[in-house]
Amino acid sequence: MSESHNITLAVTGASGSIYAAEMLRALVADTRVAKINFVASDSALRVFAEEMQLSGRNDLVEKLLGTPSAKVHQHTDSNIGANIASGSYPTRCMIVLPCSMGTLAGIANGIASNLIQRAADVCLKERRPLILCVRETPFNRIHLRNMTLAAEAGATIFPAIPTLYNHPQSTNDMARNFVHRVLAHIGLPQPGAYQWQPD
Repeated sequence: MSESHNITLAVTGASGSIYAAEMLRALVADTRVAKINFVASDSALRVFAEEMQLSGRNDLVEKLLGTPSAKVHQHTDSNIGANIASGSYPTRCMIVLPCSMGTLAGIANGIASNLIQRAADVCLKERRPLILCVRETPFNRIHLRNMTLAAEAGATIFPAIPTLYNHPQSTNDMARNFVHRVLAHIGLPQPGAYQWQPD
């Protein structure tokens, strides 16, 4: 990836809003990232309210960051005319974190009925990185088939699974380490990220 990045971060209605919050903070802090197009589905807003006691759409980004950020451009999931809905807009990568099974199904089957699904479809057709951080357990056969379909179309399936070998002291530590893994995968390694050093 080049030095300046426009990255799309989508949040859907699976459990794990803490991952999305950590990802947004990391992207805002990263000087290599010029712009973040942020989309939270209606179901994601409910999860934010239940898991992080954050309500409302209009000031969600400010609540997650603790301060406004000119880097972040928020879109509603119904806005299919947003910049990221077009292949002519230079998105370098899209991360869906967490990615619900419903969103996975829409992406894997080319439904594109909302902005998140359409932006993901654009990444696939333009052969741009699409990272689907799926969050469900256990998986049924439909989930597994949809993950296979999405992977065959060019997406990376990156399940939201925390690590324990780094001895996390909190759920924030777990979420932060996962976010570091995702960002390293797209070519944005983070300072202070844990790296396994075997004896």
